[in-house]
Amino acid sequence: MTNDVIIAGAGPNGLMLACELALAGVRPVVLDRLAERSSEQKANGLVGQVIRLLDHRGLYERLGGPGAPAPVPRFVFGAFPLDLRELDGNPLYALPVPQHRIEEALAERARELGVTVHHGREVTGLTQDEAGVTVEVHGPDGPERLRARYLVGADGGRSTVRKLAGIGFPGVTSPDPVARIAHVLPPEGVQVLDTGEVLLPGCPTPFRPFTHTRTAHGVFVLVPMGPELVMMATLEWDGPPVDETAPPTLDELRASVRRVTGADLALAPASTPGAHTPRRQVGHNTRLAERYREGRVLLVGDAAHVHAATGGPGLNLGLQDAANLGWKLAGDVQGWAPPGLLDSYHRERYPVGERVFMHSQAQMALMSPGSAVTALRALFGELLAHRDNLGRIAALMAGSDVRYDTDCSHPLAGGFAPDLPLTTTAGPTRLAEVARGGRALLLDLAEGSPPLADLAAGWKGRVEVLTAGWDVLTADCPQPPAGALLVRPDGYVAWAAAPGEEDPDGLLRALHTWFGEPDSARF
Repeated sequence: MTNDVIIAGAGPNGLMLACELALAGVRPVVLDRLAERSSEQKANGLVGQVIRLLDHRGLYERLGGPGAPAPVPRFVFGAFPLDLRELDGNPLYALPVPQHRIEEALAERARELGVTVHHGREVTGLTQDEAGVTVEVHGPDGPERLRARYLVGADGGRSTVRKLAGIGFPGVTSPDPVARIAHVLPPEGVQVLDTGEVLLPGCPTPFRPFTHTRTAHGVFVLVPMGPELVMMATLEWDGPPVDETAPPTLDELRASVRRVTGADLALAPASTPGAHTPRRQVGHNTRLAERYREGRVLLVGDAAHVHAATGGPGLNLGLQDAANLGWKLAGDVQGWAPPGLLDSYHRERYPVGERVFMHSQAQMALMSPGSAVTALRALFGELLAHRDNLGRIAALMAGSDVRYDTDCSHPLAGGFAPDLPLTTTAGPTRLAEVARGGRALLLDLAEGSPPLADLAAGWKGRVEVLTAGWDVLTADCPQPPAGALLVRPDGYVAWAAAPGEEDPDGLLRALHTWFGEPDSARF
């Protein structure tokens, strides 16, 4: 039997892709080499446009988000605190949630959509031809072969799929810094000041929580995650030699905190449920796959890009890879994809990976020790004092500066759709709420002539049409930013028009470009 799609890897990115395919009507086969889902603590939250994407899927509230997402007032870039409260249109969203909880929510959603994850099955080989991919798998019952039209590698930075497909992974490997992190009980002797900063015993300089603080000897991070839980981390460039064969310990982290901050803290394991084992990472890799597609093999997430975790860009990048790929791959499998649609996955997402490649290296450079870096930081701090520069950095970290190519000149075209407040016959709602089905959405706010529903009738199975009003009671302005817009399944605007300027020819071009021929032309 030939499957439609095999996904290798059941981490967040593989699970997100499985959900996207299932929403589009394609049932993937998901393989994971681990016998059960890992309990190891990795990412500590979500940052950027991915939060708005998860809101489009109804997953934001499942992860503990309160109502509609709201921008965060503060963030960090390269150990610079960013005060975003004065920005007009702050684009940066964040949600502190441990990765194991993200995986639980995505696995739960995948099960609801009928997806089964096959644990304990590792991809060991592949061959491909014009019709599909033959995948060699080692599982509990020995080796087996599976056949699929496409194989997607979501199997991490050391991706077996990427290596077997012959896709290069160029980039930079650095032996520094040494990162140590653990979740611990709040240490005794730490004072919380009226400013919200914390003062460590024996250290005259206070530290701001939820940010990276550069000292003369490294970087210190302190993140309160509850009354009985604190995440503590250090980065060191010039610390003592590390025995990488020895498991990391709290005593090791304690010694690192003492070197970096001057404070001697007694650290005790956190008593709350969760994965709190101390971790250590020596050096870092910044690498980007040469291409995200090789024939019928594609890559998402860390299989396509790895980088320093500073600023938390990983899941923002990887989960949006999955959303970008899912509907395009489904279109190819189902036979409606226009020529080149699947190739647009690499064309759109590779430059986004390049930007994270760039800014993650820049942040590591800004945090490193030395008088030259201190001088550079003084200059960079002056630049950040200007609101325009602060806004550009916030947009870079959020990924809200991503614009995909369209032939539409409307300001919304190519960017992620704003969460418009709407009114329908069912009552007030938001664009994110009406997008939960995962299909493309043609939103008509002007009810122009000819009716947009008539123009899009040939794409009824692929594009949902909604006529709605502008909810002036909750909106920030009396008029909507567009009279109509076509939103792709991944949340990005393929076409938009001002009220009274519906541009039916432009809409038809966009429908053909992204969603193929109308049904009447396909049969």
